[in-house]
Amino acid sequence: QDPLVESGGGLVQPGSSLRLSCEGSGIILNYYAVGWFRQVPGKEPEGIACISRDDLDDRTFVKESVKGRFTIPKNKAHNTVYLQMNNLNSEDPAVYSCAAGAAYADCLPAEFGYWGQGTQVTVSS
Repeated sequence: QDPLVESGGGLVQPGSSLRLSCEGSGIILNYYAVGWFRQVPGKEPEGIACISRDDLDDRTFVKESVKGRFTIPKNKAHNTVYLQMNNLNSEDPAVYSCAAGAAYADCLPAEFGYWGQGTQVTVSS
């Protein structure tokens, strides 16, 4: 069973919003740093947003290019970390994946050991 289950991707029009969910399955996300990454064909995954574990005060990082549009809220009661994406545009289509790890410094894929299977986000009019 995958430790992380993503949902919420889909096809939306430019300017729309989507909320992606990353639910822990067998792991308690409060005890892990969680990150959201996106990947397009032919490119390496890039860190979009990360949040540290509870005992590190839920420190967040959001990539500069999406700051002001994307946030990474956490719902502790539901063992879920979200990626709230607003005002989606042509730069945003990708496979979005969440990942969990002990801690993060720079929100890089190498800092995370548990990965979900990813969810596709498409932006088209």
